[in-house]
Amino acid sequence: MTAVAPDPDSRLFPARPFVGASIAVIRGERVLLAARANEPMRGVWTLPGGLVEAGESLAEAALRELSEEVGLPAEVVGVLSPTEIIVRDEAGRARHHYVVHPHAALWCGGEPVAGPEALGTRWATLAEVATLPTTPGLVDTLREAFARVAARGMDGTTDGSADRHANRAGMPGGEPTA
Repeated sequence: MTAVAPDPDSRLFPARPFVGASIAVIRGERVLLAARANEPMRGVWTLPGGLVEAGESLAEAALRELSEEVGLPAEVVGVLSPTEIIVRDEAGRARHHYVVHPHAALWCGGEPVAGPEALGTRWATLAEVATLPTTPGLVDTLREAFARVAARGMDGTTDGSADRHANRAGMPGGEPTA
């Protein structure tokens, strides 16, 4: 009987961590969130993001994922502290393991539209985020993102206002659009 080697590309019980990139798009006092459509953590609020592709820089991956997930452009301000997400099974084995490199960015206009990887989108303040089910470490990442944008003397608003609505009704913490 021969042993089967683990699939190095499997995200379930991975042989190695996966490298991801995400993006905190700042618009005034709000940040863009997306509700995850896929496991792990389906339905929780997080930043748009995903895996980095071969030959792609972290910032390029973050901007690509933003475009794919919610259809928006943004201006990257800088990279933030990485977040490590490890989900273990009952036996303590790493069921999922990601190292995500978030980026702070400024909103460049337009409204988000949830793509197939997002159940919904919303603009939220830090206080609102603290009341939502989110991915691990999100609030700390957002504090860092807001500080990075503030240090640049920018707030990501182009029209002086920040919309206070979600893009899809029925999401926890979301408000329906008119």
